[in-house]
Amino acid sequence: MSQSPAATILAPFANLTDPRVNRTQRHNLLDIVFIALCAVVSGANDCVAMAKFGTSKRAWLEKYLDLPNGTPSHDTFTRVFAAVDGQTFVACFLEWVAALEETTDGQLVAIDGKTARATLDKAKGQNPLHVVSAWATQNRLLLGQEVVDDKSNEITAIPKLLEVLELTGAIVTIDAMGCQKDIAAKIREKGADYVLAVKGNQEHLEADILAAFAAVDDDTSTATVRTHTAHDKGHGRRETRCTQTLAVPETLRNQEAWQDLTSIARCTRTYQEGEEEKAEVRYYISSLKPQPKKLAGAIRGHWGIENGLHWVLDMYFAEDRNRARTGNAAANLALLRRWVISLLQRDQSTVGGIEKKRLQAGWNDEIREAILGLVHGD
Repeated sequence: MSQSPAATILAPFANLTDPRVNRTQRHNLLDIVFIALCAVVSGANDCVAMAKFGTSKRAWLEKYLDLPNGTPSHDTFTRVFAAVDGQTFVACFLEWVAALEETTDGQLVAIDGKTARATLDKAKGQNPLHVVSAWATQNRLLLGQEVVDDKSNEITAIPKLLEVLELTGAIVTIDAMGCQKDIAAKIREKGADYVLAVKGNQEHLEADILAAFAAVDDDTSTATVRTHTAHDKGHGRRETRCTQTLAVPETLRNQEAWQDLTSIARCTRTYQEGEEEKAEVRYYISSLKPQPKKLAGAIRGHWGIENGLHWVLDMYFAEDRNRARTGNAAANLALLRRWVISLLQRDQSTVGGIEKKRLQAGWNDEIREAILGLVHGD
């Protein structure tokens, strides 16, 4: 007998251990995960909404699940997501990603962190949840996440995240916090290239890059600078991005400490804000050759994690207002939201953006089934 559609989508989560004692297991653990997944796809942003979805869609859910005790209450959703081991939940999600059999070769993978501000609990001395995510910008897929330890920061979380990712052939972009020698080495170890933003957190690095480009500007350098310029127009705003690249100059100190460092880049963005023209300049190091168009694409593409993931989480999933604080609830629900965004972003069956797709999934069972990849017999 073939697996049910629900069992198929949840197959990578088969190793998820139920943290509850037997007497409290009125609802199957994977049934709870499946209902939560369906609910979030359909517009639910918290455990109360998940429970209401389960109640209103019980007949539809029974096409896929045996529900001898009905659907879970919001307290059950809350307790389960608080108790489920976060690391195991992520590991199961990584199996789901692997099952998609999508290659990272040539793909841009943006790594960045986001804070869920409402999870701050001053009374308990608990910092807000901060999650570092790896987002495949072209595939529109979350590749993994790592929760930043309460007494640490992204510098320790990023290597842990890189360790579990399949990155062969990818270009990994990280902001200045992740511009660390060990992180660059780990990316190369994973078979990927890096493009790292540079600020003053590394001794001499920014100063030496500034000096190299200043020498080019003053015509005192014999180095060959290559330039790519792009113009964007939208929302009444015009923007120009000029990306210039150089091979790593001999004057850059400690360059041997950066694994396979090959090029440096300067990206100048000019834009109109009202009647005023503004400009900002950012600098980067990379293991890629000094090809300005390719580096410009990686630099520009890094914003894919901000626009395609972080902005969506706050605008449509109310992540910044979600107050789940108990146990592992905040981290597990954060992963659930990112899983749903991956499903919605990649879905080709339904017309519309994230918000419209969730509305349609809530209204129409067939649309929900299509987004989730559910197939059932008559």
